Amino acid sequence: MVNKVRYSANVFMYPMPVTLLGVNVNSVPNFMALGWVSRVNANPPLIGCGVGKHHYTNRGFLENKTFSINFPTAGMIEKTDYCGLVSGKTTDKSALFDIFFGDLKSAPMISECPLSLECRLVNTVDNPTNNFYIGEIVASYTEEKYLTDGHPDIKKIKPLLLTMPDNRYWSIGEYMGDAWKAGKNLKT
Repeated sequence: MVNKVRYSANVFMYPMPVTLLGVNVNSVPNFMALGWVSRVNANPPLIGCGVGKHHYTNRGFLENKTFSINFPTAGMIEKTDYCGLVSGKTTDKSALFDIFFGDLKSAPMISECPLSLECRLVNTVDNPTNNFYIGEIVASYTEEKYLTDGHPDIKKIKPLLLTMPDNRYWSIGEYMGDAWKAGKNLKT
């Protein structure tokens, strides 16, 4: 038997995608770096994100009931990290990026990001230190150069990843196998 050591209950899942969360606050696009994001439902497609209650970005959720999740490339590390270092309350981060809007007209998205999700807020869960926002993905935006066989290609997108609590950025590794196929030999 392997000797396990007890670790902290405050553990994070490896790895987390690094995203740029976009909202409009007082009609100004604002972006914050965010790692706490995950799909939470298949149909309708819902995505959830945890945002600390102290963040200025929370105002945008309340004002517009829309938001975007933008997936930067590993090459966008400097601008992405900067968006996590400064607050939209004191710094206008909208000039960092080429911004576009989709059908909802109030969820700012970043042209430089290979994948952007436009979302309509459907629920907010009030947690002790964070709000967990759940949004319906109403549209996604990418470019042909990031697709393979009509689907987003992780190798082409080159996403930025985050590990916590060591607070380090990473890029993806090698392809290991196909989901729902790699374990078929073990089925009896």
